[in-house]
Amino acid sequence: MASEPHNETQAADHAGTTTDSEAPWADLEMTVPTDRDDASVVALVECALVELTHEAVGAVFVSRQVGRSTRTQYVAVDDVGDQFQKGHFDDRLGWHETTVPRRTVRDELITQLTRSASTSAERPGDEAAREPDTFEVKPVQDLRTP
Repeated sequence: MASEPHNETQAADHAGTTTDSEAPWADLEMTVPTDRDDASVVALVECALVELTHEAVGAVFVSRQVGRSTRTQYVAVDDVGDQFQKGHFDDRLGWHETTVPRRTVRDELITQLTRSASTSAERPGDEAAREPDTFEVKPVQDLRTP
């Protein structure tokens, strides 16, 4: 029993000293289009969903087009990861939030992240081709809000 407070203190100290770059979710990011195969993208999405369920992090997908960008963020709203808060910002339409099931988050992310280079290249203008779409997992406090 005497060791319990010491163990709790050690755990708190370790949590306080773990930087975002050392966190298990720190490398869950990519640009679109990607050279990853579909199975690799699905694995990345599944890993992201696990981290969203167990850590105070959110997944962010940013799509850029000429004169317009959209940002979609997902954050788990329960401890089992069945429901997620989806926040979507569009330069033209503003901010919209809704609650969606895990399956919807999974499907939306896989669809966005498996877009081919030709799909992205079909977007009008040279500026869009220079700035790829991005996906990353980041701490909830670093997510943008309206």
